[in-house]
Amino acid sequence: MIRHIFLCLVILSSCKSYKQDILFQYDKKFTEDDLANATEPVDSNYILKPNDVLLLDVFTNKGERLIDPNFEMLQQGGGGQVQQQRDRFQYIIQADSMVLFPLIGEHNLVGMTLLEAEIKVAEEFGDVYIDPFVKLRINNRRVFVLGSPGGQVIPLANENMHLVEVLAIAEGVQLGAKAQNIRVIRGDLVYEVDLSTISGMQETNLVVEPGDIIYVEPWRRPWLETLRDVSPVLSLTASILTLIVVIQNL
Repeated sequence: MIRHIFLCLVILSSCKSYKQDILFQYDKKFTEDDLANATEPVDSNYILKPNDVLLLDVFTNKGERLIDPNFEMLQQGGGGQVQQQRDRFQYIIQADSMVLFPLIGEHNLVGMTLLEAEIKVAEEFGDVYIDPFVKLRINNRRVFVLGSPGGQVIPLANENMHLVEVLAIAEGVQLGAKAQNIRVIRGDLVYEVDLSTISGMQETNLVVEPGDIIYVEPWRRPWLETLRDVSPVLSLTASILTLIVVIQNL
């Protein structure tokens, strides 16, 4: 009897402690009424900002070697090593919006799309190379996934990646996660997304942005978790009591 009472007290006192790792809960300063609309139907091209990290590739003759119609790169070999070496050089857009490239110097690319920046940089390289073709890549676009999938940093390889695509890369909404309670935190805005139903998914057309925090709240089962944690203690207690009873009966 005492053992059962002790178990009940432990479970009741532990229910709150098993919810301490739940992040981004509502409070007095931020209530459910403060949530933003999670429907963003219009896709848009990414606009370059200060602190963006760029990778640069420059090809002559309008990018003929990129197409490689005569398979010259395959015959010469070493293309993979050249690409790996290029990826080591990163160009950071500074706080004053300027980025320094070799041969062509500093240029302001902030406020441009990636295509507009490529065209501008290609024009500048026109004084150095014949018909240059420029490819720029952004190397620091990423979002952060927390909660049930574990802590993951997901690079945004493409523009206009949707929330479902990012969750798929993070191994999806796993067993033990609340599909109806997915929160996307973007600066001062917080979106709550319900993917537990088809209608909820259809109503949500959220395009993620660099720096977004995506939190998938896990289910918490305090009774089962408490029982799992106290089972070794109860087993040890029962063994000691049994030993005491045996000794007393000798």
